[in-house]
Parts: sequence; structure tokens; C-alpha cells
Amino acid sequence: MRFDDITAEQLFALGGSKWSRFGDAYGAFVAEMDFGLAEPIRAALHKMVDDGLSGYISPVWDQKLREATTAFVERRYGWTVDPGNVLASPDVLTGLMVTMEHHIKPDARVILPTPAYMPFMFLPGKANHDLVQVPMIRTENEWLLDFDAIDEVFQDGDLFILCNPHNPIGKVYTRDEMQRLSEIVDKHHGRVFNDEIHAPLTMPGVEFVPYPMVNEVAAGHTLTAMSASKAWNLAGYKCAQLVLNDEDLSHSHKFAFDLHGTATPGMLSNIAAFNEGEEWLAGVNDYLAANQQRLIELLAEELPGAVFVPNQGTYLAWLDLEALELEGKPSDFFLEKARVALTDGGACGDIGKHSVRLNFGTPRPVMEEMVRRMGEAVRSR
Repeated sequence: MRFDDITAEQLFALGGSKWSRFGDAYGAFVAEMDFGLAEPIRAALHKMVDDGLSGYISPVWDQKLREATTAFVERRYGWTVDPGNVLASPDVLTGLMVTMEHHIKPDARVILPTPAYMPFMFLPGKANHDLVQVPMIRTENEWLLDFDAIDEVFQDGDLFILCNPHNPIGKVYTRDEMQRLSEIVDKHHGRVFNDEIHAPLTMPGVEFVPYPMVNEVAAGHTLTAMSASKAWNLAGYKCAQLVLNDEDLSHSHKFAFDLHGTATPGMLSNIAAFNEGEEWLAGVNDYLAANQQRLIELLAEELPGAVFVPNQGTYLAWLDLEALELEGKPSDFFLEKARVALTDGGACGDIGKHSVRLNFGTPRPVMEEMVRRMGEAVRSR
């Protein structure tokens, strides 16, 4: 099926979270795409059912996942990883909790560049670690880390969360930026939790470099979490991968039970995605790039004054709506007045109170209707 042929009526009828949580509101909040499954993944899941594979994860599948993961990152990024250093995890956030519990000191703080993925804002507190927000610097054309501020707030042994591509702003970090970050982390004997779940989703012409590839120092202080879940829309199947360095791997027995929730469908679908899903992924990335260009045009037509720094990766657009002078939270305004469900920017950090996150990983006609509804709501105030 061509992505443009998928209608909002079909998406509502499917009953997924994105299109049911807020009743008849168009779903643009949760990080899921609306493009169905790649055929190799669909085939793998049908075979799983036909073969009656409904039991616990097997060592055979676990090894195949390790090999599929390492072959994928070698092919796509030139990143050489020992399959033995890859562990299956239910999701990326489990990787963060494992990192905070087992890889940093109890009094270590978590340093987070904002705006940030919402759970990064509250999970450190649940793990009894203080959170330090460091707002990013927005220029006309890009987002930049405030390296001076990061260096200033970093205390010995703290944990830095790197999200690359950066949810919710779509930034892909350059090698030079990550080199400088690694020097600051190393200077303060810190650690990095490196979330690369959106890594396969980059705009045409954008180079993605995994953080551990930057230098040996970066590789030595990092735990990387990744998954096929965002690029191939598999989040509900519960499978991610943690890439550990040798020292961390030697202590992995301490947190093995934390990773026990990985699901059989997730493991088999991740294997299929990494081994056979790149053709479908290339088409998705091209479609997302065209969606983003159309979004830029629509914002100028429907929401003049909205500020959007175009993404280098992901399908999540960060819109600064301060100039529109909306009452209350922008997300509440558009949910009530336009019936479009967006992510509240304030949930992504103090810097985001006038902003929303909009998911454009949806059929283009559906995205166009969303933005037109938002424009009409603003004009009708």
C-alpha cells in the first residue's frame, strides 16, 4: 500500500493508542508511525504464529539478534561491535534504569540537555538521582549543545543522557560535537547513556555517527541503547538492544533479571528488520523528508509565527508557538479547539512551555489535515 492511501478513518478504526487515547482527535503525540509493517517483518511474524512460537526467548534467537544487530550497525555506520557485547532488553528505558542502578554512584546526578524525551525528565527521580536540566541553544537553522554550561554543572561521576537523533528536536550530532562532549565527560569521570533508538531515521544526506565510534574514551564511558522499534514501528513488541563495553559486560549478571521482559515477537521482528528491512526503511526516510518539506510550507500558510528548525532525523517536529500567544498550554488548546493531540512541550523541560511536539510520521493528507485544523483553531480564537 502507498502511504498516501492510508486514511484517518482507517487509523481510527484500527484502535491503536495514537488514534484512540483522545477519542476523535487526530493522533500526533506518541512516537509511532502510521505506515504499517515492512513485508519481511510481517512475514516473520506470520511464520512465528504458524510455527506456534509463543514461548520464552531462546538462546538461538538471542544469538541471531546479536548477529543481526552487529551486522546492521557495521553495514550502516561502519561500527564494529562484538555480538557478545549486545544484550536484549525490553526497551530503551529499561537500559536507562539499568545504567542508573548499576553503572553510576548513588549520589551521581543526571545531566539532561533540554528539550528532552519526556521520561528522561522523571525517571532519574524515580531512581533517586537528581536531574540537572541544561537548555540547548537554538539558532535560526540548528540546535547546539551548551558545552560551557554542561562543563560547569558536571560533577565527578555524573551521568549525561545523549539522545541521537535528539527526540524531540530532530538534531543529529556531528562527530566534532560528540568529540567535545566526550572530553567534558572524561574530564569529570562521568558516564553517558546513549539513546540511539531513532538512528536509522535520518534525512537524506545526513551522516549518522554512533557516539562510541567517536574515540576510545567515548566508547569506554558509554552504554548505548538502540532498537528497530522506531524505524520499523515495532514499539509494542518490546525488544531493544544494549551495547555494553567489556568492563560493563563483565558485571552484566547483576542486572540480568531487569532485562527479562523482552518478548518473542519483538526479538523475531527486530531480527527481520535489521536483516531484511533496509529497502523499506529507505522508502520511509524519503517519504518523511517530503513530509517535512510539506510541513514547512503548511506552517507558513496556516501557523505564521510558529518556529520550526527542520529536522536532521526522526519524524518528530518541535514547534515553538510562543509568538501565537495562545492561552494555557498549546497542546491543550489544539486538543480542545482543533481535535489534534500533540505532546506538551512543557513535559520536555522548562524550555518547552510554549512548544509542542508534532509527529509527522503519518500519511501526507492526514498531516495536512492536522495542520489545517490547527491553523483554523488559531484564526477562530
